[in-house]
Amino acid sequence: MSTDAIWRLTATELTELTRAGDLSAEEAVQGSIDRMTAVNPQLNAVVEDLSSQALERARALDKARTAGAAPGPLHGVPVTIKINVDQEGYATSNGIPALKNLIAPADAPVVANLQKAGAIVIGRTNTPEFSFRADTDNPLFGRTHNPWGRHISPGGSSGGAGAAVMAGIGPLAHGNDIGGSLRFPAAANGAVTVKPGLGRVPAWNPSQSAERGMLAQNMSVQGLLTRSAEDLHLAMPSLIAADPRDPFHVPLPWRGERADGAVKVAFTRNTHGYDLHPEVEAALLAARDALIDAGYQVEECEPPNVFDTGREGYRALMGEVYALMKKDVDVAGSETVRRIFEVYFQEFPPFEGVELLQIMAKRSHYARQWSLFMEKYPLVLSPFLPQPFFAPDRDTEGPEGVHEVLGCAVYSYAMNFLGLPAGCVPARLSHLEQGPQPINVQIAARRWREDMAVDACLAIEQRIGRLSPYLWDLTG
Repeated sequence: MSTDAIWRLTATELTELTRAGDLSAEEAVQGSIDRMTAVNPQLNAVVEDLSSQALERARALDKARTAGAAPGPLHGVPVTIKINVDQEGYATSNGIPALKNLIAPADAPVVANLQKAGAIVIGRTNTPEFSFRADTDNPLFGRTHNPWGRHISPGGSSGGAGAAVMAGIGPLAHGNDIGGSLRFPAAANGAVTVKPGLGRVPAWNPSQSAERGMLAQNMSVQGLLTRSAEDLHLAMPSLIAADPRDPFHVPLPWRGERADGAVKVAFTRNTHGYDLHPEVEAALLAARDALIDAGYQVEECEPPNVFDTGREGYRALMGEVYALMKKDVDVAGSETVRRIFEVYFQEFPPFEGVELLQIMAKRSHYARQWSLFMEKYPLVLSPFLPQPFFAPDRDTEGPEGVHEVLGCAVYSYAMNFLGLPAGCVPARLSHLEQGPQPINVQIAARRWREDMAVDACLAIEQRIGRLSPYLWDLTG
């Protein structure tokens, strides 16, 4: 099989070959490395090339398999790791020049779990400074570009991961999400992801010098971006394996109980005062029809108030950021990111003192409302963003830019505040004046039921199709 054919394979297709011995791990890795060499110079998605180390590990896995070792579930699958997570021997720079020499002493749980499953890290992907923008650019490594064209931001903060996976640089890309940092890049690039719920994927950076704030602990999660929903079903069981370094990890299996009868889906087009673009509405209707065709029972109705949940949750997070992180941004951040944070604090006035504690307590009220609602409707299909994805650097254009990028994204960060899983899947390829771009929708799920969100994403994908073949036909 040619390397050009290998890099196009999904992780599911790839492991069928590597686990059977029809394709070596070295061949699998070489295919993605060749693709990375061809396209990454134009994208700047991977900012640390680990090709030589990856090939060495692939040969070791092949040798072990020949000697009789059982292949792991992700045997030989090329994967990328975001530069804000520890990988032993490499800098956890988080896009900040001052941290360019912060070398990780050990692997974070997510890196360890992927490698234990047989995945092979071929590179580390770009993120904005402090991983706190919905776009990806930083003074250390520069800007990442969207493979669909430079008219669209690649999203953030896992923008390097989203651009890499859709461009064919490995079928799995690690990312993380505190307010949308898996789902923004998925929506920007036409990838598929599921933001796991609270406690599902073990997390910790051995290089960190202090524990994160309580809201960061409760809202931030680790996950994967893929080109196909079925790859999430393949890889997430390995990602959620327990690690004692995360004392709040929830050791549940990936698959929960199957529903008795048709799964009910609450469908909403409500954008809470923001204009709903016709292309986004078309994507929502296509996703709704795909779910109905797949046997889901879809009812148009309103879930609990996502606007108040999201806005209050993000204002609470900004309160914690202002208290614990602002000094670091002022000292180590570029002028660009400092200005962006100033506007964040205007868009989301930080809760402070007693008021912050009260909103943190109120989180249980919002979560209870959603829990009760999801007794009847285990899934909620909604917009992710009300408009097609924005242009690069839109969040540098003052209050209006930040409002368009983040202010309207209440369906995104509400799920982080609630700790609920949320899938994000492309449901339409839009042909706008600026050029082609994907339109993704969001599917929130009951607590601990990431598998149900992915099932719904897969049902939509199977009827609408994956976007990566269209992208590769356009760009080569």
